[in-house]
Amino acid sequence: MKKRKLGANGPEIGAIGLGCMSFAGFFGPTTEEDSMACMDAALAAGMDFWDTSNIYGMGRSERVIGAFLADRKPQIVLASKVGIVPGPPRRFDNSADHIRSELEGSLTRLNRDKLELYYLHRREAGRPVEEAVETMAALIEEGLIDGYGLSEVAPSTLRRAHAVHPCTAVQNEYSLWTRLPELGMLQACAELGVAFVPFSPLGRGMLVDTPITPQMLAANDWRHRIPRMQEPNFTANRIQIDGFRAFCGDRGWTTAEGALAWVLDQGPHLIPIPATRHAAHLADWAAADRIVLTDDDRAEISRLLPPGFAHGDRYSDSQMVGVERYC
Repeated sequence: MKKRKLGANGPEIGAIGLGCMSFAGFFGPTTEEDSMACMDAALAAGMDFWDTSNIYGMGRSERVIGAFLADRKPQIVLASKVGIVPGPPRRFDNSADHIRSELEGSLTRLNRDKLELYYLHRREAGRPVEEAVETMAALIEEGLIDGYGLSEVAPSTLRRAHAVHPCTAVQNEYSLWTRLPELGMLQACAELGVAFVPFSPLGRGMLVDTPITPQMLAANDWRHRIPRMQEPNFTANRIQIDGFRAFCGDRGWTTAEGALAWVLDQGPHLIPIPATRHAAHLADWAAADRIVLTDDDRAEISRLLPPGFAHGDRYSDSQMVGVERYC
């Protein structure tokens, strides 16, 4: 797999990373065996940048990764997150005590002495981001993390944080149907030498050859609450994406490969992290970095899926709490 830099001063990693939220059962039942096979497949494909969080299954994702690392001992770059305190009511905590305590728990579950990247999963609105970054900088100085990141933030927050200590990466949602980062965040990251890590680059299972349907989702799958996955929005979105699906097929790509190739084409500082718990699904997009889009490809994709084409919001009102809006 081709390599990209994780920020101006970070390591070189595979151009496509692995999101590990699925290991916690967020998108349906899973087993430790499935997760282990998926991680084996990721390593074989050159995906050496993995992303998890302390709250994915309340530590379940971190524990299964930790078991894999203890058994296989692979050389990977690992990211986790802190800052969301599950409810009810759900809240956010960027205090030094909370960050340090949660980091200790993550390192224990992951069988690690340090993390290469540690994100503020959400910014605590009542606390200056500068204070939280000072805590992250102290952890870097102590050798517990190599760098820090921010998630679901505005460009203004990135600039404030970066002024205190250089930020390694920003992780916001970005895909063909979620285009907000184009209105300032992609540009700010490029200017500052910060990696941009798009999560859900496959549209939460829509930008694939066989898209999920609401009927396929488990009863506890949180995507049921997403307006884009509810009727009549779901059918309208599926019909529009069908054109892109046919376009990819005509070129010999899977739909997932085409969607990821488009994300990678938006700049050399983008490192998408599609998530899956199945090795077979990973095989559908592991070679996306080899696709080189032409100007004709870009024009046709823009015609088929123009900015703002999606019907419905990417989150419900309750899911949007904590996400910074800037346009």
